[in-house]
Amino acid sequence: MEHKISVQIADKTGHTQLMLSPAETVEAIQQNSSAWVYADNKLVQPSMMDEENLTTISSVRILPGLVGGN
Repeated sequence: MEHKISVQIADKTGHTQLMLSPAETVEAIQQNSSAWVYADNKLVQPSMMDEENLTTISSVRILPGLVGGN
């Protein structure tokens, strides 16, 4: 059975929940390169996520980065 990852992609309109392969997850992360990425609830650098790193991950959340203001 192929490993699937629960991927949640959030934006200003809400969020999308997907079940993706590690390769598809890498693609989703790359398409949202300015977002904050959490793999199994730990903040990770998007550039460090590849298929090999995702083989043991069960969930990924891709969230818009928080920006402070005054």
